[in-house]
Amino acid sequence: MLNPLAAVPLVADANDTVAEMPRPSRAEAEAAVRTLIRWAGDNPVRAGLHDTPARVVRAYEEWFGGYARDPAQILGRRFERSGYDDIVLLRDIPLHSTCEHHMAPITGVAHLAYLPGEQVVGLSKLARLVDAYARRLQIQERLTVEIADALQRELQPRGVAVVIRASHGCMTSRGVQVHGSAMVTRRLLGAFEREPWRSDILAALSA
Repeated sequence: MLNPLAAVPLVADANDTVAEMPRPSRAEAEAAVRTLIRWAGDNPVRAGLHDTPARVVRAYEEWFGGYARDPAQILGRRFERSGYDDIVLLRDIPLHSTCEHHMAPITGVAHLAYLPGEQVVGLSKLARLVDAYARRLQIQERLTVEIADALQRELQPRGVAVVIRASHGCMTSRGVQVHGSAMVTRRLLGAFEREPWRSDILAALSA
């Protein structure tokens, strides 16, 4: 089976300049999982764990499949706005990502809004855009910026707003182990940075 991540650059230097490296093979990835199982204190060849390395590698192909998705292609099919000139808002898009610091889950929802220019895009494409950026190693701040900037770049709308509310496994399952808290990030671009649209979109997002 073709590895969807095969062409993805692997390493960034201290200045975030990405350098190409050969991607490890599936066998090497599975061996790394077996090493982690041994490090955790268990036996990777016992019956319950024998097939775990292969399962983990397959899961990684899904969890990090966003590296192989092109936001420009996702938003490539557009439609005339047909006279509509108010806010387009999609709320409560399920979000599942992975913290790049501890590789713990980030789980929450994203709200996306834009003020159309000449074109609009299908609502499912907004959800796919969120998923494409979420299925990467992330921090929530960058995830918010990437989604908003992609909408602005590809659709050229008059305004963009992205709000993400999520809980972080690196905070709930380790370290301080605080439950029930959520992190909120937002990015407003274009007309949504200024009144009267700023008040309108913030009210719509909090409704």
